[in-house]
Amino acid sequence: MKLTKTIALPVLFGLLSLSLYSCKTKKLAAKPAPAPTVRETPIETKQPEPAPVQKVEEPAPVEKPNFNFKNVQFEFNSDVLKTSSYSILDKVIAEIKKEPTAKFTLNGNSSAEGSAERNMSLSVDRANSVKTYLVNGGLDGSNFTINGNGESKPIADNKTEAGRILNRRVEITRN
Repeated sequence: MKLTKTIALPVLFGLLSLSLYSCKTKKLAAKPAPAPTVRETPIETKQPEPAPVQKVEEPAPVEKPNFNFKNVQFEFNSDVLKTSSYSILDKVIAEIKKEPTAKFTLNGNSSAEGSAERNMSLSVDRANSVKTYLVNGGLDGSNFTINGNGESKPIADNKTEAGRILNRRVEITRN
């Protein structure tokens, strides 16, 4: 009996511990971890986007250039541009850039004061001053022809100072 007690007690103790151990694992295995909750977002029913309509790009309306230019005025016995002429010439540049292949003649003129030879030279110098400004503004110099008229084509009476001022000019005409 002692033998059974000595053997039975450790066996009983071993079985009991195995039993407890197996129960705990069963409990752990039997109790599954909670499944992660997935929030269901409402599914938006999207209409398929219509195929993009290709827009036919219409060319921008081409603004026709206005080649009706004002005369560029000069001081007495001078081929230096007046500061008031800059705004006129800037408009000329903008209009010519709309049709950059257009050809023009720069007609220089002078009043009747001084010799005919000096007035002819002065009218050519005035036309060249205008051409230089236009070329510096980005225009092609080969599109401009220089013509000196001297005092031969007045637009006003050379007997008055007001008339002589109007005659000191460069006219820009299209060829």
